[in-house]
Amino acid sequence: MIHVKTVKKNGQYQRFTIDGHAGYADPGEDIVCAAVSVLVINAINSIEKFTEDAYTCDCQDGMIKSWEFSGEVSEKANLLMDSLMLGLSDVQKAYGDAYLKIEL
Repeated sequence: MIHVKTVKKNGQYQRFTIDGHAGYADPGEDIVCAAVSVLVINAINSIEKFTEDAYTCDCQDGMIKSWEFSGEVSEKANLLMDSLMLGLSDVQKAYGDAYLKIEL
């Protein structure tokens, strides 16, 4: 199971962590893992391109483990994070809690 945890302070995202593998299908064919990866990478790329928000990222073996804002969080970045969480929630609803758990 993929476990996503977010931390918010005063209604703004501060960080999120991702751990595990969905186990929905064999590696390279797991559409739940692919969906989560695409959503997370797109959100991070969008924050980097469309905002000035500073952040740090912990990546291990090509996988994003944690991502944290290192300063004030802009309205745009917060909206992009809301979009990420909406997408992840939709994946969770479609495929079930056995493959993706989100902790808000």
